[in-house]
Amino acid sequence: MADMNKVLERQIQEFRERRRRRAAGKRAQAELDMQIVTAVAMHDEENQSRGGSREGRKPNVDRHRHSRGKNLMEDYFMPTSLYSDRNVAGNLGLLPEQKFTAVIRMLAYGSSADQVDEIAQMGKSTILETFVRFCDAVETLYTRDYLRKPAPRDLQRLLQKAEERGFPGMIGTIDCMHWQWKNCLTTWQGDYGNRKGQKSIILEAVAGFDTWVWHAFFGVAGSQNDLNVLGQSPVFNDILRGKAPNITYQINNTVYQNGYYLADGIYPRWTTFVKSIPHPRSQKQNFFATY
Repeated sequence: MADMNKVLERQIQEFRERRRRRAAGKRAQAELDMQIVTAVAMHDEENQSRGGSREGRKPNVDRHRHSRGKNLMEDYFMPTSLYSDRNVAGNLGLLPEQKFTAVIRMLAYGSSADQVDEIAQMGKSTILETFVRFCDAVETLYTRDYLRKPAPRDLQRLLQKAEERGFPGMIGTIDCMHWQWKNCLTTWQGDYGNRKGQKSIILEAVAGFDTWVWHAFFGVAGSQNDLNVLGQSPVFNDILRGKAPNITYQINNTVYQNGYYLADGIYPRWTTFVKSIPHPRSQKQNFFATY
C-alpha cells in the first residue's frame, strides 16, 4: 500500500508539473494575443476614416434600407417567398430527421459516412458536414451544464437526492470504462492495448443520480486500469490542495464533513471512496452490498 501511495504521489506531482507548464504557456500566449489585439485596435483607431454625422460632412447616402428589408423578407422568409425550400428541380432538401439518423448512427455504432449512406441515402460530404454541425451544436448547448465542477447549489441537490436514496453524503459514482477502438492507427496500437489484447481508450467519469456527468478524463495512452488513471486524473485536485467543498451530514449520530463517491473494489481505501462488501456475512452487510 505504501508503494502504491508513492506511485500515486509521483504521478500526481508529474501531472501538476505538466499542468503548470501548460498554464504558463497559455498565459504567455494570451498576453501576446492581447498585445497584438491592442496594437491592431490602436492602429485602426488612428487610421479610422469614419467620423459619423457631424456638421460640415456630407449627408449619409440613402440606401433605401426599409424597402430593401421588406424585399428581403418577401424573397426568403415569408410562407409564399420567392425562393422556397425546393431546388431548381422542384425537390425538397434533406429532412432534419434524415440528418439526425445519419449522425446518431455514426456516434452510436462508430459507423463511417459510407456505411450510413445506405440507410440515410445522403452523400458522404453532406453526412460529414452534418456530423460536424451536430457536434458543434451539442457542445454549444451543453458545455455550461456538463463537464464542470459542481457549484454549491449543485452539491446540495446531489446530496439531497443521495440522502433520499439512503446514501447521505454521497456526491456521485466514479468508474472507468474501456472504449474499444476498432480502427486504432497502427503506430498507436502499442499504446492503446488493454489486458484482453483489444485496442481501447479508457474513460474515467463521475456521474450523479440523474446521469449528470460533471467529470470526464478521456484518452490516456498506455495499458491502463482504474487505479492508474486515478493517479493521473484531476478529479481530486481540490481535495489534495485542501480546497474540498464544505459538506456536513450525519450518519449514526456522527457528523462528517467530507463527501464520498461510490466505487468498485479496485479503488484504494480512501475516505473519499465507499465500496461494496465483496463477501457479506450478516444481513446488514448483505443489505448494504445489494444497494
